[in-house]
Amino acid sequence: MIARRYRLRRSSEFERVRRRGRSVSNRLLVVSFAANQLGENRYGFAVGRRIGKAVRRNKVKRWLREAVRHLHGRLRQGYDIVFVARGPLADPAMTYHEVVAAVEDLLDRAGLVRPEGTEPHAQREHGVE
Repeated sequence: MIARRYRLRRSSEFERVRRRGRSVSNRLLVVSFAANQLGENRYGFAVGRRIGKAVRRNKVKRWLREAVRHLHGRLRQGYDIVFVARGPLADPAMTYHEVVAAVEDLLDRAGLVRPEGTEPHAQREHGVE
């Protein structure tokens, strides 16, 4: 689970990232990101009704949070990152592994994945377990 202090919760925080940040996208997701002054990443997840009913939306959010938790130690720190789900995630045939691949691809294209060989931060140090 991602610790509460590493989540974006207010609509003003989401809006700031969308307005002032940069975005990359693929057919499944849009990732917007903006530098913050905290020295650590915070994450936000937006999954609208077009993705499906509550059960499906919650499943997609769980998948996204888990993908971020898995990648957190490899990411450059000091950013607010917002993930916005797109329509194709509504497909019941979509799998967790496809979502993880899409998240990793977008974060890499955004330049947020640290190059191999650099010292990763310990995950517990950043509240991600």
